[in-house]
Amino acid sequence: MFIPHAPNGLARAAVRFKPSSFIGTFVALLMAAAIVSACGILTETSLRASVPADRYAKAPVVVAADQKIHLRTGSGDSTEETDVLLPDTARLPESLVTRAASAPDAATAIGDVTYSVRHDGTPLTAHGWGSTALTGTRLVTGEAPGPGEVVVPAGTGSRTGDSLALDTPAGVREFRVSGTTATAATVWFTDRQAVQLSGHPGRIDAIAVLADRGTATDTLAGQVRAAVGHTATAQVHTGDDRGAVETPALASTKEILFGLGVSFGGVATMVAVFTAAGTVALSVGQRSREFALLRAIGATPRQLRRTIATESLLVAPLAGALGCLPGTALALWWSGQLQDRGAVLDSVALHISWLPLAIAVGTTMLTALGAGYLAARRPAKLKPGLALAQTAVERAPFGVIRTPLGIAALVGGGALAGVAASTSGGDSANAAMGVVMLFMLAVGLLGPVIARICATVIGIPLRAAGASGSLAAANSRTNSRRLASAITPIVLAMAFSSTLVFMQTSQERVTAHQQRDAITADHIVTAPAGLGSDATERAAATPGVSTAVGLIRTSVLVPGGDGPVPQSASAQGVIGSGKELARVQDLDVRTGSLAALRPGTVAVDTTLADTADLRTGDRLALRLPDGTRANPKVVAVYGRGLGTSLVTLPAADLKSRMTSPYAADILVRATPAAAGKLSALGTVTDASGYAAAQDEDRELSAWANTVMAAVLGGFAAIAAVNTLVMTVLDRRRELTMLRLVGSTRRQVMGMIRWEALLVTVAGAALGTAIALATLFPMMRGLTGESPYIPPLLYGTFVAVTIGLGLLAAVVPARAALRTTAARP
Repeated sequence: MFIPHAPNGLARAAVRFKPSSFIGTFVALLMAAAIVSACGILTETSLRASVPADRYAKAPVVVAADQKIHLRTGSGDSTEETDVLLPDTARLPESLVTRAASAPDAATAIGDVTYSVRHDGTPLTAHGWGSTALTGTRLVTGEAPGPGEVVVPAGTGSRTGDSLALDTPAGVREFRVSGTTATAATVWFTDRQAVQLSGHPGRIDAIAVLADRGTATDTLAGQVRAAVGHTATAQVHTGDDRGAVETPALASTKEILFGLGVSFGGVATMVAVFTAAGTVALSVGQRSREFALLRAIGATPRQLRRTIATESLLVAPLAGALGCLPGTALALWWSGQLQDRGAVLDSVALHISWLPLAIAVGTTMLTALGAGYLAARRPAKLKPGLALAQTAVERAPFGVIRTPLGIAALVGGGALAGVAASTSGGDSANAAMGVVMLFMLAVGLLGPVIARICATVIGIPLRAAGASGSLAAANSRTNSRRLASAITPIVLAMAFSSTLVFMQTSQERVTAHQQRDAITADHIVTAPAGLGSDATERAAATPGVSTAVGLIRTSVLVPGGDGPVPQSASAQGVIGSGKELARVQDLDVRTGSLAALRPGTVAVDTTLADTADLRTGDRLALRLPDGTRANPKVVAVYGRGLGTSLVTLPAADLKSRMTSPYAADILVRATPAAAGKLSALGTVTDASGYAAAQDEDRELSAWANTVMAAVLGGFAAIAAVNTLVMTVLDRRRELTMLRLVGSTRRQVMGMIRWEALLVTVAGAALGTAIALATLFPMMRGLTGESPYIPPLLYGTFVAVTIGLGLLAAVVPARAALRTTAARP
C-alpha cells in the first residue's frame, strides 16, 4: 500500500535518481528566467536612471519647464495618466528670473541658455556671462562682455579688441572681443544678448538659484516654488533631478530603456512563460505511466499533486537563480550596445538589484507550479484500477476546455486581422500585434488538433518514402499530442522572428524607394552639425543655381490613432517657398498644392491624414517641438512621407521652437559646374549619395529589430530543440521495441529523420502563416504596401529551422539506440 506521508520524499528521490527527466524542464525555466531578469533589469534602470549635476552643481535649486505632456484619459476609477516626451526643449519665460530671485533666501537667480553658434564653420557653445557663477570661469585677458561684445576661448586666435563674426540662431552678427577665457569651445555674451541671439527671444532654458550662506536646500526650494509656482510652466528641481535639466537626452534614454524593458519585455516574458509552461506540462505528461503506477498502488490525487508541486519547487528555484546569470549578461550587453550606438547616454549605468532577479525567480516558480498543477489534473483523476490501462493509449486531440478556447482565439485573431486591414497607422500596427498573439495562443490550445491535421497532410507524401516514411507518418498521426509539443515552439520561433525582421525589411524597402523617388534635386548640401543660418541664401545666390531650398529636421506631436494621446512624427521645415520645394522634392502630392504652403499652414503624409481623418482644408491640432500648441491649415496631402517627413511646415513656424534651428540639408537645382562652388557651404552629394547616407541613419532601428528578433527567436529555437530532445529521449521503449520486432537501425533513424522533417516543416509553415497574417495588415496600415520578404533571408530562416530540428532529433536518437540490443 502507498505510504501517504512520503510525497515530498518521493519528489526528492525522483529528482535525485532520475535527473534526466527534469533536464528539459530545468533548461526551459532557466531560459525563461534569463529573459525575465534581463527585461526587468532594463526596466529598473529606466526608472532609476539619473546623471549627476555638473553645470548646475553649485546651484542647489534649478527651475525648468516640464519636458513632458501629461494627459488624463478615462473617467472615474478607470482614469489613467499618460506622459508624452516633447521632441525638443520646453522653455521658461525670462520674466520668471526676477520672481525666482525674490525668494527670501536666494542669493541670486541666473537665467541660463545654451545653444550653438559657429565661427568659420567651427561649432561653439554660447551662454550668458552671468552663468560663469555656475562654472567658475575666469577671464584670462580683457573684461566681461557688454552689449555687442563677446568673450571667446583663448585658442581661437582672436584678441581683445578684435572684431569677430559669429553665426547665431538669430543670424550672422559682428561682435567686438572684450576678453578671453581658458574654457574651450565656449563663447559668452551679456545675459540679455544671449537670450536675444538664442533664436527664442524672451525664453530661457532654466533658472539656476544660488542660496544665501546657511540656507538649507529644501527651505530654498520651497521658497522658490512659492515665488514661481510649481506648475507645468515652471518646476523646481533639486539633487540629481538637476542633472536631468542640463542633460535633456536623459529623458529619451529612459524612454528607450523603458520601452525595451516593458513593451518588448512584456511580449518576451509571455513567450518565455508560455514556452516554459509547455515544457513543464510535457515533462509531467511523459511520466504518466509513473503516476499511473502510483495511483494503482493507492496514492491519492492530493498526494500526486503535492509530489509534482514539490518537484517544481526543487527544480524551479535553482533554474531561476542560474538563469539570472545569462539574463544579467544579456542586459549588460544590450545596454552597452545601445550606448555604443548613441541611443543611450554613456553616463547612465545599469542598475542591477535584487528586485528584478527575485521577480525572475518567482516567475519561474509560479510558472512551474501552475503548469505542473494543470498537467497533474489528469493523472490525479485516474481511477486506481484503470490507471495503467488508460495511460497506455493516446488521448483524443480534442479537449473539453482547450478546444473551445483555441477556436475562440483563432476566430479572434481572424477578426482582429480584419480590423488591422481596415485601419491605418498606429491603429493597424497595434491591432496586428494582437493578431500574432491570438494566433499563437490558438496554436498552443489547438496544438493536438493542428498536429494531427499536419501529420495527415504531410504524411501523404511521406508514405512514398518507404518503410521509414510510412512509419513516421503513422507515428505522428497517432501521437498528435507529442507532435504538438514539438511543433509549438518552432511556430513561436518562426512567427516572431519573421514578423520582427520582415517588418523592418518592408519598412526599409518602402522608405528607400520613397526617398529615392522624392529627390529631384541635382545636388544636396549637408553638414553633420548643421549648415550656416545663411547657407540657403548663399546657395541660391551661387552662379548656376536655379533653385535652393533648405530643410530643417525635427519632430512634432500629432494626433494618435488610438485616442487623445499624441504621437511623435518626423517633420521638415522649409526654408523657401512651397513652389520652390516642389522643384527639388517630389512628395507625390495627392490633394492640394505645395504652392499654398506658407506660415500657418501644413502639408501631411497620407498615413497621418488617414490616422487623424484629415482632408485638405482641415486644421491639424499639433504641438511644435517645444510643446507649443498650433493649429495649421492642411494645404496638401502627399504620399512619400516615409522617405522624407510625415509633416512639412514653413521653417518660420519651427525655428523659434527649436534648440538648433539650422538647416540640415539644402536641395539644389543647378548646373554641374555649380557643385564645386557649393562645397564651401558643406558636403555636396548627388541623390544616390544622399540616399546612402540616410540608409546609415536608419541602421539603429534595423539593429534594434534584429536584436529583438534574435532574443525571441533564439529563445524559442532553444525551447524547440529542448522539446525535441525530450520527446526523442522519452521514446527509448518505443525505439527498443522497433528494433526487437525486426526494424533495422537505418530504418529507425530514417523514421526519426522523417518525423523531425515533418515537425519542422509544419512548424515553419504555421509560423510563416501567422507572420503573413500579421505583416499584411500591419504594412498596409504603416506603409500602404504589401510586406517585402527577401527570399534569401526567408530561405535562411527555414533552412536553420529544419537543420536545428533534424540535429535535435537525430543526435539523441543515436544515443538512445546505443542502449538497444544490436540487430543486423
